[in-house]
Amino acid sequence: MNTREKRLLIVFGVVIFAVLNFYGYSVYKQKMQAFDQQIGSEGNEILGKPATGLIGEIEEATDNLAERDSKEREMAWLAEKTPEPEDGGAAQSKLESFVTNQARVAGLTVDRPKILPNDEEGRYYHQAIFEIKATGRETGLYRWLTMLQDPNAFRSVTSLRLSPNREDDTLIDAVVQVRQWYVPKES
Repeated sequence: MNTREKRLLIVFGVVIFAVLNFYGYSVYKQKMQAFDQQIGSEGNEILGKPATGLIGEIEEATDNLAERDSKEREMAWLAEKTPEPEDGGAAQSKLESFVTNQARVAGLTVDRPKILPNDEEGRYYHQAIFEIKATGRETGLYRWLTMLQDPNAFRSVTSLRLSPNREDDTLIDAVVQVRQWYVPKES
């Protein structure tokens, strides 16, 4: 056999190999699609659901389990941390005394405390709202703000406005609005 015949034989071999691979892949793909449809139809017959396939159902069930676990943790946290029902006026006065006492403990000067009307639109929780202006050094201010922001106590700083003090450059003026969520007493 000469070189030309050998090359021609190699080219034919490569072409035949490529055609067989293409044919084999198309047969494989058709069988896999038929298998997926079979799994889908059998899974849907068992579950009585529209044709999404058993694999889709398994993924959906896994997602639902993860969501259920998350909701159970949230419900357990709420059951453990929910405060006792109280009157709106009592919640306001407790919030006002807590905020002002913590400001004084942090070394801040308190000015213009203002008790705002309660937000009673929530179904399960109402909000007592208190606004205050405090002046002090940076470290005391930050310590005070971290004491106010406490999710475990259902308390949050919802508005904060900082500005330098006009008389003393080392002091900061802060106008803070704090909300305390409480469970209203049933009337």
